[in-house]
Amino acid sequence: MAANLARRLEGKVAIITGAASGIGEASARLFSRNGAKVVIADIQDDLAHKICEDLGPSSTFVHCDVTKEKDLENVVNIVANKYGKLDIMYNNAGITGAVKSNILDNEKSEFEKIIGINLVGTFLGIKQAARVMVPRGHGSIINTGSVSSSIGGVCPHAYTSSKHGILGLTRNTAVDLGRYGIRVNCVSPYSVLTAAALDTLKKMGKEGSEIYSTLNGAKLTPNDVAETAVFLASDESKYVSGQDFIIDGGFTIENPGLSMFK
Repeated sequence: MAANLARRLEGKVAIITGAASGIGEASARLFSRNGAKVVIADIQDDLAHKICEDLGPSSTFVHCDVTKEKDLENVVNIVANKYGKLDIMYNNAGITGAVKSNILDNEKSEFEKIIGINLVGTFLGIKQAARVMVPRGHGSIINTGSVSSSIGGVCPHAYTSSKHGILGLTRNTAVDLGRYGIRVNCVSPYSVLTAAALDTLKKMGKEGSEIYSTLNGAKLTPNDVAETAVFLASDESKYVSGQDFIIDGGFTIENPGLSMFK
């Protein structure tokens, strides 16, 4: 029984976008340890190849720019031809963009770039995964959201807009694809101290140690997010769909300006 619990994704095939670093990398490694065949879809070729070397024959890398539908179509086709199925699509690729709190400083081109990668890329990933999942009547689609999917004031305008959009898209496609036995869920972490996040915090004049306050003694890691993704990818969550799994240590439920517990 312990062996079965340790390999919760045995026999499943997963595509993870943005899996060459950060949350995506942690997820690729954890999915692999849980028995999944993992396909890394990313534009960071060197990093992705290194992960595949570490994971061995259970992993594959396909260069993929999520803003290009042909790239995502290609990844799904490669997976379908190689394995004959696609069980899990984890749309994780995304960027924060420039830290500009004043909308007057935001350029239209910057806004469109973030929306294109984060939201449109997720839409295309869902669409292409559904193309091969619908005929089989089975599949789990996971999208990376954020605490900025449900609240404002934490991140730049474009990023927050894209993550709100991802949550709405998750809910809509959960209803749409539920007819075919396909589940769609969202994983929404608070700030994970990846290299990209630390760089963003630095630009905001903050240190990583300053941002964890609600749940004393705990810090969010990429692996924490990956653990939630494994649950949503596994049969343990077979009746979970359209949900937003917020991983924030209670951050989004507290108003620090009114808190009586400080």
